[in-house]
Amino acid sequence: MIPELLRVLAAADDSGGGPDVGKLIGQFAQYGIVGVVVVLLIVGVIVPKYVMAGLMTEKDNWRQAFEKEREAHQATREQLAKAEERGDVATEQGRAMNALLLELGHRPDTPRSA
Repeated sequence: MIPELLRVLAAADDSGGGPDVGKLIGQFAQYGIVGVVVVLLIVGVIVPKYVMAGLMTEKDNWRQAFEKEREAHQATREQLAKAEERGDVATEQGRAMNALLLELGHRPDTPRSA
């Protein structure tokens, strides 16, 4: 099989074009089921178990990283909401203090011109 494949590649190189994919697939297909399996492996339709296990592990790692990042962002959003609430409370307290001082007769200082 290898010498035939080399001859086909050499013939394609001599003609100046790329390798004839149809001839290459024909070379593999003439060997029956084994040829079809080899073609499917080369094309990537069939993948070995160790490759699939590695891909699944990588997928799980990415999913865990995504979930951790999502939880971190949720904690940040909660902290920002609390800070905004505290700011609203402080603003309201300032307004109440200002109204109370005005009621008691305290007038704010006016800027003096020089």
